[in-house]
Order: sequence, then structure tokens, then C-alpha cells
Amino acid sequence: MSVELKNLEKIIEEKITKARTLDELNAIRVEVFGKKGLITAHLKSLADLPEKDRKEKGKKINDLKNIVNSLLQNKNKNLSDTEITKKLQKEEIDITLTTRPYDQGKLNPITQTIAEVSTIFQKMGFETALGPDIEDDYHNFTALNIPPEHPARQLHDTFYLKGEKNKLLRTHTSPVQIRTLEKKKPPLKIIAPGRTYRADSDMTHTPMFHQIEGLYLDKNVNMGHLKGCIMDFCREFFEIDNLPVRFRPSFFPFTEPSAEIDIGCFKDKSQIKIGDGGSWLEIMGCGMVHDKVLKHCKVDTKKYQGFAFGVGVERLAMLKYGISDLRSFFDSDIKWLNNFGFSIFENIEKI
Repeated sequence: MSVELKNLEKIIEEKITKARTLDELNAIRVEVFGKKGLITAHLKSLADLPEKDRKEKGKKINDLKNIVNSLLQNKNKNLSDTEITKKLQKEEIDITLTTRPYDQGKLNPITQTIAEVSTIFQKMGFETALGPDIEDDYHNFTALNIPPEHPARQLHDTFYLKGEKNKLLRTHTSPVQIRTLEKKKPPLKIIAPGRTYRADSDMTHTPMFHQIEGLYLDKNVNMGHLKGCIMDFCREFFEIDNLPVRFRPSFFPFTEPSAEIDIGCFKDKSQIKIGDGGSWLEIMGCGMVHDKVLKHCKVDTKKYQGFAFGVGVERLAMLKYGISDLRSFFDSDIKWLNNFGFSIFENIEKI
């Protein structure tokens, strides 16, 4: 390579080495290979040389072009990597920052309460059974030893379907007991959560509400088993180990003997606090399953006996979570739900 081209190579290499940005490097490329570039000028001068000298100098210029292109490519890669690194450092994300706030749906306290109650009884060995909301007279009343003259059968208490003989909206979840025993014989332990319907509406009653029914049938089941089961449930649900629980004699057509269950509390004009406070609150009913109910389901009453209980879900939720008006559960008030609702992710271990 001639001295002139050798000096040109050094000049170009020095320029490329001093380049600090991709824009500066691009300017050097134009300066070298542009229409009026340093190497372009030498290529144009070949036309004035004899053929022999033209070939020799042309080869040297091409060698120089290759060297310069290689230098430009290497420098371009280095500068690109440097710029990317600087950009990444400048745009670094602090992953310790919290995410932007967003609206999150909440579980209705009814859903939460059903899940909590079901979990407690499932740990005792109870299985969940379901039944239809639209029932017939036999499963809702007759098979449960409710006589024809009972007030619960009247129009002012029960929703009957127009044009459907003996079809009604179930008034309790007890029919699930009958339907389960028609398909499966004892021993068995079931709970039956679900919607129920009665013609009533005020601060403590709604036309549609939720119940959880329980049934345990086996050999030698007695009232002691019932009391132990209910006491353990109440204390675990309300999270009070020494919660007072009492059983008051009562009457239900489908159990004998029957009892109302009260829990201890403190009451004054401003609040009700669950626990040992000298007062009592009724929360549910229970009893030993009536022989007539078992006979309707063709269960051998000399071999099997058991207990049943029923509890209102809304009542449990109101007592545990301090909700004063039953109708609030069904008002679809977002502000109320944000206050009393539950996040499934926060409560996943609990339910």
C-alpha cells in the first residue's frame, strides 16, 4: 500500500477511535465513503492512471476499504453496547415499588360465611349435599312430618308456583335430607347449604335467605354427640374457646327431642359482643331426627338414629361481622361491599 494510502488509513483509524457516539461514527463513515469522501476521491483518481498502475492502486484502495469497514463495524458494535448499557441503567425499574392501585372485587359476607361454616363441618367429616330450589309439597313438608294444617304451608308463609300443582320455592334446606336418604342409606353425615324462600320482609327477614342444614345418621348416635358437635362449631366459628353455649328445649315437627341453641353475649343499647357477658342470643335449632322422618325415607329406626340442625347464614354473618340490617346483603351497594366484603386472596387460608 502506498505511503499516501497508509497515512490515510492512520488518519481514518484515529478518527474512528476518537468517536464517542453512533452519530459521530456515522459522520466519519460519510466523510470516508460519501460522494466527496476521502476514499471515494482516490477511487475517482484511478481513471487518470495507466492501466497497470490503475489495477495495482485499485487493489490497495479496496484493501483499505475493507480495513476501514472492519474498523467501523467493530466500533459500531462497541458504541451500541455502551449506549444500551447506559439506557438500561437510566431506565432501571425499582421492583420494590408497589403496583398502582386498582379496583378489586370482594366476596359477599354470605359467601364468606358459607365457606367458613362448610370448612368447619367438613373437618368433622360432613359432606356437602345440594338440592333444588323448586321443591314439591312432599319433600318440603310431608316427609318432614309437617302436618297439612301447619301455618308454614299457608300462602302467607310460602311461595307456591302458579299453575304448578304442589310446586313451591323451598322454605328450608331440610328437603335435601329427604332427597339424600332416598338415594343413600346410613351411615352418613351431610351439610346442605343453599337459598331458601319465605313470604316475609323487614330488617330481620327477607323473601330469599340462606340456610345450612346438617344431618348425621349412624348407630348409637345420641344427644351428647349433637351437643359436642354444635359446641365445637360455635366456638370455632366465633373464634372464642370458652364461648358459653346452651340448649333450650323447643319444638320442631321433624326432630324429637328438639332444642334452640343460644350463645353467650354482652348486650347494651349500643352493641352486642359475642362471649361471656351474662346475656344470650339464639342462633340455631337442632334435635334428634324424628322417627316418622326416618320411616318416610325407609330407614330402620331400630338400627339407626341421628341428629339434625339448621342455621341461618345471614344471622351468623350479622353476629360475627357486626352487620345491623339483613337487607344490606342484597342491596348491591358497592360502598357497603367494600366495607364488609372479603378478599379471596386474604382469606384463602381461612376458608
